[in-house]
Amino acid sequence: MDQETETMCRVNRILHHPLWQGAMTQIEESEQNRVFCKHDLVHLLDTARLAYIENLEEGLGFGKELIYAAALLHDIGRGLEYTQGISHDEASCALAAAILPDTGFGEAESAQILQAISSHRSDGCQLEPDLPGLLYRGDKGSRNCFYCKQQDHCKWSEEKKNKEIKG
Repeated sequence: MDQETETMCRVNRILHHPLWQGAMTQIEESEQNRVFCKHDLVHLLDTARLAYIENLEEGLGFGKELIYAAALLHDIGRGLEYTQGISHDEASCALAAAILPDTGFGEAESAQILQAISSHRSDGCQLEPDLPGLLYRGDKGSRNCFYCKQQDHCKWSEEKKNKEIKG
């Protein structure tokens, strides 16, 4: 096994975890007719990659697995939001709390990831140089509003919409 594969072992366990796969299937089924941004694997990976790039550029020092785990888990509660009315950040935390120990994340790392997931919608963390801030910016930055055909019907405020590519 090469070093890159070895360092992402726990993240790959998330992808193969039955709870994660079930949650993603539920989201896909719930969003099949959605015209706005979807909460699919593309979104989760875009969020991870943007957060990780910022982490590297700013020298914040967060581990790649920590960032990718938070990104892969931050929206997995969407299906429960659609079907049971539970806020997706709350539902995502509950699912992530069950998945993280099974995939090899310890208590301290899990606490960081759960904190990031629970606050990824909070405007209060948008400028912070921490994991919740990275996740917030990666999540919002992953949306290509400038190219969206539904831009005029989107519920996002004009201030939140990504009208251009940012570096």
